Amino acid sequence: MTTQPRRILVAIKRVVDYNVRIRVKPDGSGVVLDGVKLSINPFDQIAIEEALRIKEKGGADEVVIATIAPADAQATLRNDLAMGAQRALHVVSGASLEPLDVARVLLKLVERERPLLVILGKQAIDDDNNQTGQMLAALWDRPQATFASKLELAGETARVTREVDAGLETIEVDLPAVITTDLRLNKPRFVKLPEIMKAKTKPLETLALDGLGVTPDARVKVTKTEPPPGRQRGIMVKDTATLFAELHKRGLV
Repeated sequence: MTTQPRRILVAIKRVVDYNVRIRVKPDGSGVVLDGVKLSINPFDQIAIEEALRIKEKGGADEVVIATIAPADAQATLRNDLAMGAQRALHVVSGASLEPLDVARVLLKLVERERPLLVILGKQAIDDDNNQTGQMLAALWDRPQATFASKLELAGETARVTREVDAGLETIEVDLPAVITTDLRLNKPRFVKLPEIMKAKTKPLETLALDGLGVTPDARVKVTKTEPPPGRQRGIMVKDTATLFAELHKRGLV
């Protein structure tokens, strides 16, 4: 009898690198992407690191990375494989998918891979939706633990410390489950050159979006993109009374 491997599926997204200054297109139709450095979403890199740590402690047999992105995203996947994951799944799509459609695609991968755990960043830094993990858990009908700052596996349960408005909250969820990562969960490892070379030969499977039986359904239309207003020049005031008078004149108090 073949035993199902304890597998962790990590969903990642390629975004404009956090060090890049975002520029809006002259026609306001979006942001400039041509010639811009694209990298893994920082929260998703934390998700990979956590999955690898679980595997290294014996809590999983395999770590699989998955992404939905254009064909040129394979270089990013190879870099992420260099962190230590065993293989990658690349769902090829040039469309900008909304969170519900992303969750539907991930559900197809979950049904195929049957993971013990799905880990992904709590949000992507390009759209900040913070929806995909929750939607996947609902579609999969499995427990979820969002905003994780600490994760411990014990048998068939996961103990998760969450960052919430009031402080920290610790919960236990049955596995399989969906976990979304927060910044303080871990610090991703530095990838060394030998690992980058090994990643070039690791399995990377390409899948067609329509082959998964998911038809994207756009529900939101972006009509215009504008840069934030420029910062106004400050003024010096001589005392508190003058400060309050100025704030009152501007309708701020």
